[in-house]
Amino acid sequence: MDERVYRTDVGSAPDTVSRETVAPARSRRGYWILTALIAAGLMGGAWYLWPRKATQPATAVATAGAPAGPAAAAQPVGFATIGKGGIRIVLNELGAVNSLDTISVVTQISGQIMRYGFTEGQLVKAGDFLAQIDPRPYQAALDSAQGTLVHDQGLLDQAKADLKRYVTLGRQDSIAQQQIEDQHFLVQQYTGAVQTDQGAVEAAQVNLVYCHIVSPVTGKIGLRQIDVGNYVSANGTGILAVVTQMQPISVIFSLPEDDLPRVIQRLGAGATLAVEAYDRSNNTLLERGEVSNLDNLINTSTGMLNIRATFQNPGYRLYPNQFVNVHLLVDTIADAVRVPVTAVQRGQQGTFVYLIAANNTVSVRPVTLGPTDGDFQAVTDGLQPGDRVVTDGTDRLREGALVSLPGAAKSAGKPDKPGAPDPQPGRQNSSRPQ
Repeated sequence: MDERVYRTDVGSAPDTVSRETVAPARSRRGYWILTALIAAGLMGGAWYLWPRKATQPATAVATAGAPAGPAAAAQPVGFATIGKGGIRIVLNELGAVNSLDTISVVTQISGQIMRYGFTEGQLVKAGDFLAQIDPRPYQAALDSAQGTLVHDQGLLDQAKADLKRYVTLGRQDSIAQQQIEDQHFLVQQYTGAVQTDQGAVEAAQVNLVYCHIVSPVTGKIGLRQIDVGNYVSANGTGILAVVTQMQPISVIFSLPEDDLPRVIQRLGAGATLAVEAYDRSNNTLLERGEVSNLDNLINTSTGMLNIRATFQNPGYRLYPNQFVNVHLLVDTIADAVRVPVTAVQRGQQGTFVYLIAANNTVSVRPVTLGPTDGDFQAVTDGLQPGDRVVTDGTDRLREGALVSLPGAAKSAGKPDKPGAPDPQPGRQNSSRPQ
């Protein structure tokens, strides 16, 4: 019985040991497989990322200006070649159009308006008929004055004839000397009466002329203010219409006293200072004229002096009381080194440009600027003719950056960016030195 039991235990022991040893072996194999997969993934990631990390130093060097990989580092920009040209010194001010003659047509006598002889807005010449006041009362007054004159003239002639006879009789001692002297005084009285009558006749004639109202100047007449049939008074304030001279016409503008010495010097030398009048938006040229007069007093509250410029105004583009932008050409600087306005940058270090070197890298170049004329500005220091400067794309640049210059070089002093405008003749910006 003991032997049977022993065999049973011995026979079951090897089966139990084999099951316990197989499970740990499989677990170790899975661990190593997972480890191998993770290691393979890390190596693949390192292999994938390694070329990109290797290119970063080259890109940084290219950004700093080293020509490593030009296709990836060069920044396309617009540019211009510095040249010489004329720079006009132009002062920009605000002005108002002022007619040289503005006439308010009023009646000089009292009466009823019978008719008008103009159309509203019509161009009239000096002496053209404008309005008719009822002339009948003034014609009657003229007739009465002429009748009185004839009557008194007859009395004067009679008194003169009597005086002539009295003088003859006085020589013959036929009448008293007193009577002769009285007749002299009577002739003088009638003479005065006749002169008074003549004045009355002339006054009546003038009033009759005033019934026929004519234009005193050549200009454009405005809208009718009083209708036909109304009674107007010589002492009233009623205006029939307004006539304004349109050709020539003037513009009055103010100039700061700091700019006066240059203007006075040019006028004193006999120069004619040209003036251009632009619309309120400062975009459209209306007319060209010249300075005609300077006021004699500077406004102490503003430090400004009024100046009158005269314009022929052939197209009637200037109207009285119209606000315009005045461009006063004071002088022209010949053969000035100039730079496109778009190339000028401003920062904490002052005004500067991005100068393009021979290897197409840029550097910051400080410049000293002069007056501005349209799209160009004079440069008094910092640039020379032939230098190349960046005009477009400056917001992406820094010291030493590599740039590419698309397109062939243009003529000196003109922007080389396609589509960049040339300066507009007659269109100016502020020309005071900066």
